[in-house]
Amino acid sequence: MRSRSLLYFSTLIFTISLLAGGTMSTCAQSPKSSFRVVAIAEKNGGVHAPFVAEAKKWLAQVASANNFTIDYIENTEPINDAFLANYQLFIQLNYPPYMWTDTAKAAFQKYITEGKGGGWVGFHHASLLGEFDGYAMWPWFSEFMGGIRYKNYIASFAKATVHVEAKLHPCMKGVPASFEVEKEEWYTYNKNPRPNVKVLATVDESTYSPDSNIKMGGDHPVIWSNEHMKARNVYIFMGHHPDLFKNDAFVKIFQNAIFWGAGVPKQ
Repeated sequence: MRSRSLLYFSTLIFTISLLAGGTMSTCAQSPKSSFRVVAIAEKNGGVHAPFVAEAKKWLAQVASANNFTIDYIENTEPINDAFLANYQLFIQLNYPPYMWTDTAKAAFQKYITEGKGGGWVGFHHASLLGEFDGYAMWPWFSEFMGGIRYKNYIASFAKATVHVEAKLHPCMKGVPASFEVEKEEWYTYNKNPRPNVKVLATVDESTYSPDSNIKMGGDHPVIWSNEHMKARNVYIFMGHHPDLFKNDAFVKIFQNAIFWGAGVPKQ
């Protein structure tokens, strides 16, 4: 019975990937893929459509060059224990910590807390924690992100310098000690996540250009990992503007995070 179920699921994935406009698509596939990745992004990219479009093009190239498969979903309806068991990495490319089904919440929480073969890379909107669009805040996800709640953002964007703090972390391998990000919103939170997470990089608020009074007060983490969870995980705040894929440091961090999160060496 189990083998028939697995065959059915594999056939379903393959069939859906052939349908343009479906809720899941496969951007790179090989019969001997070294690992499988699923990425969630809102339908048509949501408010970050240009970033998502560039991300998908870049991910297609990286997947092809490194022999892994990546599938996309547009909402959390497909997510359950059996679904996640097929993937070594979950990328929250452009999706907030709300609009999740109860089944998806339970499965994802288990995936992260038990860490049985799966990792997570989250971007930007993954820390949009609070009451939004009529949804209550997901308390567990807030704890996963370091116990934070979203507070404010720089709506007009600002250029800033990011400083790498955990230079020996695998996600920071080959990344310069400091690098600039041209356009970002630089979210602030109700408190600093630092006491509850391992901070990998911070943004230097004194370098904001143009300057802004929307700040965390000096210590402003923008990349971190919650080492209390068994699954390898990293949150990367940057993830709004498509030009990030012209930023060598951002691309390097993203690529490092994929292979570290999946628990496989880069080919």
